[in-house]
Amino acid sequence: MIAALAGCQQGLITTRQLLALGLTKGAIEYRTQIGRLHRLYRGVYAVGHVPVSPYAHALAAVLAGGPGAVLSHASAATLWGIDKHWRSPLEVTTTRSCRGRRDERLRTHRSQTLTPRDVTDHFGIPVTTPARTVLDNAPRLDDAALARAVNDLRHARYLSLDDLAEVVDRCPPCAAAKRLRAHVARPGRAPTRSPFEDAFERFAARYGLPEAAINTRVAGHEADIFFPEHRLVVELDGWEFHRDRDQFESDRDRDADRLAAGIATVRVTRDRFDLEPAREAARLHAILARRSARP
Repeated sequence: MIAALAGCQQGLITTRQLLALGLTKGAIEYRTQIGRLHRLYRGVYAVGHVPVSPYAHALAAVLAGGPGAVLSHASAATLWGIDKHWRSPLEVTTTRSCRGRRDERLRTHRSQTLTPRDVTDHFGIPVTTPARTVLDNAPRLDDAALARAVNDLRHARYLSLDDLAEVVDRCPPCAAAKRLRAHVARPGRAPTRSPFEDAFERFAARYGLPEAAINTRVAGHEADIFFPEHRLVVELDGWEFHRDRDQFESDRDRDADRLAAGIATVRVTRDRFDLEPAREAARLHAILARRSARP
């Protein structure tokens, strides 16, 4: 019975469940001493082995948080793919009192605003939804990292702007919600795919460039930035994406197709963008002005 129950929980079981199966505290202690149970957190055990999967450890943290606990904050960000590393201590959120559940390997948050709409399962682990995860992590992220988190989740189809708007509207007014409203306020905007594209959006706002479409198809090819009124494409050339001959040839082929359709292409490198932003902005303004003056 222990094995069957643990098999549904990444090989884990809790003291509460063991007692419900008829074991005594002495029997639990005995199984721990002989290696049938391996204690991971207070009241949480792995059955027969020490787990190596990060998902098992994440679920163990949730079980240690008690009934209703969910993975949250930085740990939820890792589970959803926003972050690439599991950071210690793992973090969970509960609506119950945290008294009596102190564990230095676990960071427990108590929330009065967490509702069933903020909770889902991912890889079999109870976790805050992507929208709630972004909201919880926003105070820890700068603007660039927050934009990347929102856009990565949108690209993965885990998050929609409607989901984000619903969470922001429900939460009490705070700095994190205000920052997220900037993303919600542009519902038709395609998600960016890289930090370079995020930086271009900030660059465009800083230097007063006109509104542009991002990651849209132009003359049969996807364009990084497109100014439709000026029929101008801006491609952001990061070396990591254009370092082989096939990509070099493909880029020039796309440029020729667009030019045949009357659409010009300007390529901006990261070095020029970072080192001489004012010069790049002035040049783009000049190109846009000339193209807007064409019949």
